[in-house]
Amino acid sequence: MIWKKLSLCITLAILAIHADAQYPHFSQYFAAPMTVNPALTGKFDGDVRVNVNFRNQWSNIDNGYKTFTGSVDMPILQNRLDERDRLAIGFSGYTDKSAQGAVNFNYFSFSSAFHKGLDEDGLQQIGLGIQATYSNMLIDASKLRFADQITPYGFTNVSQDFGGINSTLKNHYVDVNAGLLYSYSTSQDNNYYIGASMYHINRPKQNFTIGDFQIAPRYTFHGGGYFPIGDQKYLHLSALHSMQSGTKETLIGGAMQFQLSDPYNTLTNTNFFAGGWVRFNDAIIPYIGLEYYNVRLGVTYDINTGSAKTIAQGRNGVELSLQYLFKKNTSSSGNVRRPNPWY
Repeated sequence: MIWKKLSLCITLAILAIHADAQYPHFSQYFAAPMTVNPALTGKFDGDVRVNVNFRNQWSNIDNGYKTFTGSVDMPILQNRLDERDRLAIGFSGYTDKSAQGAVNFNYFSFSSAFHKGLDEDGLQQIGLGIQATYSNMLIDASKLRFADQITPYGFTNVSQDFGGINSTLKNHYVDVNAGLLYSYSTSQDNNYYIGASMYHINRPKQNFTIGDFQIAPRYTFHGGGYFPIGDQKYLHLSALHSMQSGTKETLIGGAMQFQLSDPYNTLTNTNFFAGGWVRFNDAIIPYIGLEYYNVRLGVTYDINTGSAKTIAQGRNGVELSLQYLFKKNTSSSGNVRRPNPWY
């Protein structure tokens, strides 16, 4: 058991250092929009959007990965723009801990996007978003355990890995990201979209004591939409494909929305969601969600089907998402409650 944990700890540290393939990894990517595409900033029906996501992956392996992200975005200058257009800003933060907390990765981002109406009614929009990110990584070498530390009294030797360093290794960099988004509706009851983004445009470098590692760009393509399929029922579909430094990830799936309240009363809006996604060659991801008024809670559980199934040993990835939309002048004066689009 000691050797198993030891090797896994080393593997986690190496994966963190070679960060070419490391990026925010959420099964509920649609609930963490600014980690997918900066052009999603401000793309919602409301005045302020708050998103919070938490992911706990492989908790049986030295606490595995614990990932948290939060964001706030909002439209600005609404009274100075054409009603079909939207300019928005957003702020987001991300933290990831692994290897019993020895490896910590954090970032803070500022995003801005402009969405331009393409027709008279504003049913078609194209958006451009940019994002600047400050990132830092901390590796507390004193918390790592290596084979050359083992003595009859435990891990008491000083390791020669990392050159014998027994302190914290630090690195930071500034990142630039951008994206495009096209959305289209035929009525107020549906919406379709397609987008593309590029993260790490400037190819920042991570520099520890063992050399420079350049972060390769991450390319993401995503799309989806929602539409009614019956009385007070909507089907939401979405897909995402990302590529970075030879690593690929593809997710596809959807969820049914069941409207449980009177659609003409916005103050008692209640919806239930059920569905799932598939991450190809990796996991099946069942999803349930509940929305009340302007708050939506989502829960997923990754059931590993690929090579990680053996490592996970039945403890896969649990993920929670929470979204709050603030809307001014909300009332129950007969306006029909429309679905909150997923991106």
